[in-house]
Amino acid sequence: MKVISVTEFPEMKKLAIEYFQSKWASEDSKMVYEDCINHCFDQNNSLPRWYLLMDKDKIAGCAGLITNDFISRMDLYPWLCALFVEEEYRHHGYGELLINQAKSDAIQGGFDKLYLCTDHIGYYEHYGFSYIGQGYHPWNEESRIYCANLKQI
Repeated sequence: MKVISVTEFPEMKKLAIEYFQSKWASEDSKMVYEDCINHCFDQNNSLPRWYLLMDKDKIAGCAGLITNDFISRMDLYPWLCALFVEEEYRHHGYGELLINQAKSDAIQGGFDKLYLCTDHIGYYEHYGFSYIGQGYHPWNEESRIYCANLKQI
């Protein structure tokens, strides 16, 4: 099992777009993922980054490292987003591989904190995230916001 960055493997771009869309997009948001992944190859920018968890040639999961996750707290960044592990691969620590890659790239990009928004309680705390408050989405929903201090890594 290994995590690859789509930025470093541009030949995976089309598969990455299709995978993220299948797991996270609605008909209205498909182009958001396509456009963002298509434009993640600027080596002058540390963000965005998109990751695929690979089991040989099979995609087993994904995650992203982005500037904002459609949340009102635009003063906070970067954000871990779109974390997903296929059901057959869950409970083996593979989500942690994706989280750690995002943390590592955030540190390399000069960031000392990493944020995420979720409704899950009890998962991300195992990986160094702490609840810091609520945030609001443009579609009239709210999510819990978590922060990981990367200086402690």
